[in-house]
This record gives sequence, C-alpha cells and structure tokens, in this order.
Amino acid sequence: MKHPIIIWLRQDQRLSDHPALAAAEASNREVIPCYVLDTRDTRPWRPGGASRWWLYHSLSEIGQRIREQGGDLLLKHGDPVSIITELALEVGASAVYWSRAVEPHCRRDETALASTLEAHGIGSEGFAGNLLFAPEMIQNRSGAPFRVFTPFWKHCLANGSKMRAPTGPVSPEFSTDLPDGDVLDDWGLLPTHSNWAAGLKETWQPGEAAGQALLHKFVEKAPRYNTHRNFPAEDATSRLSPYLHFGNISAAQAYAAFSASGREPDQGVAAFQREVGWREFSAHLLVHFPSLPEKPFRPEFADFPWRDAPQLLKAWQTGQTGFPIVDAGMRQLWHTGWMHNRVRMVAASVLVKHLLVHWHHGEAWFWDTLVDADLGNNAAGWQWVAGCGADAAPYFRIFNPILQGQKFDAQGGYVRQWVPELAKLPDRYLHAPWLAPVEVLTDAGIKLGDNYPKPLVEPDVGRKQALAALATLKSRAC
Repeated sequence: MKHPIIIWLRQDQRLSDHPALAAAEASNREVIPCYVLDTRDTRPWRPGGASRWWLYHSLSEIGQRIREQGGDLLLKHGDPVSIITELALEVGASAVYWSRAVEPHCRRDETALASTLEAHGIGSEGFAGNLLFAPEMIQNRSGAPFRVFTPFWKHCLANGSKMRAPTGPVSPEFSTDLPDGDVLDDWGLLPTHSNWAAGLKETWQPGEAAGQALLHKFVEKAPRYNTHRNFPAEDATSRLSPYLHFGNISAAQAYAAFSASGREPDQGVAAFQREVGWREFSAHLLVHFPSLPEKPFRPEFADFPWRDAPQLLKAWQTGQTGFPIVDAGMRQLWHTGWMHNRVRMVAASVLVKHLLVHWHHGEAWFWDTLVDADLGNNAAGWQWVAGCGADAAPYFRIFNPILQGQKFDAQGGYVRQWVPELAKLPDRYLHAPWLAPVEVLTDAGIKLGDNYPKPLVEPDVGRKQALAALATLKSRAC
C-alpha cells in the first residue's frame, strides 16, 4: 500500500453521491474508510440512545457494502483528531478527506485536524455532501446570514444553479492492508438491559439501501404530500429524516429524486422540497449561530420565567399529559424513535407554553429518543416552538391540543393506535376526554385519573399562563 487516502466517515454513511470518496477514487490511490467513535469526556451532545442504535446498524450496513467491494471499514474510538492523525502517520497517507459538518464541535475538529496534518506534511480536504448549499455562501443583501426561513429559501431557489447536484455511486480501490481496529459489537451501542429498541427494529431498517428504497417509494406518493402530510394517521410523510441525518442518503439525492423520475413538479413535490429547505435553514443557523442548542436565539428570552417542574416533564415524556394527541405522539416516539412532525409541534408547544417547562428539557428528550436526532433541526425546532428562535411569528403562537387533534385526527385513527385506553371513546370526546359525560366515560371503560390522566392543565388556563409569563418578560425589558 503506497500513500493511501483516508476517508474520515461521519454523517455520510453511503457509497453514492459522496464527493470525498469520488475525489479519492479519481486520485487512483487506495482508500481507507475510517469511522471514529468520539469518546472524549468533553464532547458536547453525545449521541442519544436511539441515535446509537441507528449508528450501529448503519455502520454494519456500510461495512458490508465496503466488504462487497473488496475492502473493509476501519473502526476506531477516542479523540478523532488524534486517532486520524496517528492513522495517517502509521499508513503513510497522502491525504485525509471528509464531508464537511455543520455541528460546531465537528467543525472545530476539522480545523484542528487540517492544521495537525499540515504540520506533518499530509494533505487534507473537506468536501460538500451533506447539504444542498454551503452555509457560508447563502447571505442576505447585507452579506449577513439569514434569520428568517422564507427569505432564506427564496434566496436559495433563486440561486438554484449553485445547488449541489447528486452524483452516482463510487467504486474506489479499497485498501486490504489495514491496521488493527475495533469490533463494532464492543462499542456498546445497543441496549444491554431491557430491549427498549424492539419497536425501533420493527419500524426501521437503517442504511443506504433501505434509504434509497424509501426515497423511491416516497416519489410515488409525493403528489399527496402537500394535502395529507399534516394528518398523522396517514402514511403521507417521507420518513427520510434519519437517513438524511446519518447520510445514508444525501439531501441532493432527496431533492433531485423527482426530476430523476421524469415527473413534472407539483405542489406535493414543492412542499417536500421546502421541508428539505428547512433542514438547510437549520444547518445555516447552526453554522452562523453555534450557541443555538444552548442559548435562545432571541437574547431577551434568557430571563423567561420557566418552571422547575420535574413531575410535569415526566408526565410529558411518558405520554401522560391528559391531552390525547400529545400522549399519542410521545408514545409513538418512545416505541418507534420517531414522531409525526405536526404532532411534534403540538407536543412541544404543550411542554413549553401550557406547562412552561424550559425548551432545553424537550430538546434533550428528543435528542435521546429520536432516531433522526439532528443538532441543527432539534435546536432550531424547539426554539421555533418556544418563540425564542429564528421566526417571524410572535411568541403567542400556542397550539391548542384539542383543536389540533380534532382538525388533524378527526376520526381518531392516530390517537386510538397509540392511546388504546381511549379506543372506545366516541370521536366527539376523543380529544378532550375530561369533557365527556360520566356515562360516556363509563361505557368506554375510562376512569379519569385512574386508567387515563386528567389534563395537567386546562388548555385555556395554560394559554393564559403562557401569555402572562411573556408579559413579565416584556415588563422587565421596559
């Protein structure tokens, strides 16, 4: 093996539309793909349980695909900068390539690695691959980053010629002479006590092949996306978010799949591509405002009077709020590692508005339980709902969990699936069981406060409390 190129894999676990791998292939050098499990104690935002489950299966899949091409995936653990540098020196690498990340700690690692490699006379280069646009190239007329989605996305669409287009599969010459590495099973990524991941296994198949199959399936139903995507009982969304986060498929592949199919764009396609745009916007915010996961985007919200209410948080986490649409979502999340986006907004709104629990707690719970946990999306989404984020709308957007359930789950298919104790309740009372007459509850086998909780707060009371809390914040600013 003479001066191979190391591909530092992270959130780009695929063998198609991979610019770093394509560049290595074009160099006619042998390639060593390496994934480093970051075990530093100082690393922020360690992957949660659901993400670790997905990572295990995703690495298993890409490792198998690489073996089918005559190579192997090298696994290491520790400080990625130190590990990759030591590996490059050990194998006499000519260069190290990677796909550029957006997370602040990952970007710091990229800078540190490039500097360290340069000191040793080893080349390095970061490539596009995870986004449609490089975050640095999207600026407003003042040369500053965008702070609101709509003008951001209009600017992106107006500069479509600069959008990254997907490329095909790669077949580099993988090295067969690798140093010793780790065994994936030794990393402890899978649950060891109670197998809470059984529902994840029933729901998902991580990896590039499954991601591509799901994308092709979604292309066929995309025309319904715009009109049906808000109804959680329907199979109308793409469910591509975890595949995009781990890079099993790329954003460019997801965006361009419809033109590749030869179908004319329609409102459903445009609506889906706009959602890909929201992912771009979240990455844009995280790059330009790296404190987004920890600090409110609107600084005045640093003094918001959040409650210290662990019992309320626990009830929310376990789907015991008394609001059926919220409880259904939280139970879906725990069982499958995923929650319908409309329900995510409602559940998040109840936590931060009706219950006045800090958005940090919701952000942390989603981070641990979502298979698609993404730092930019998670932080931007929670701040958007909390009213302290990059949003043109005011804080007093408060989702009413009763009305949201009645509007988007009118026949109750979603609630009855995930909250089976309410299955026999008539549609009229399904989203507000506490308003049902005693005889109706009795006929449905429901005893409020026993086999289903009373609401943690009346919706109108919760709304008034949220607005009162905002009023105190405004008064402090005067």
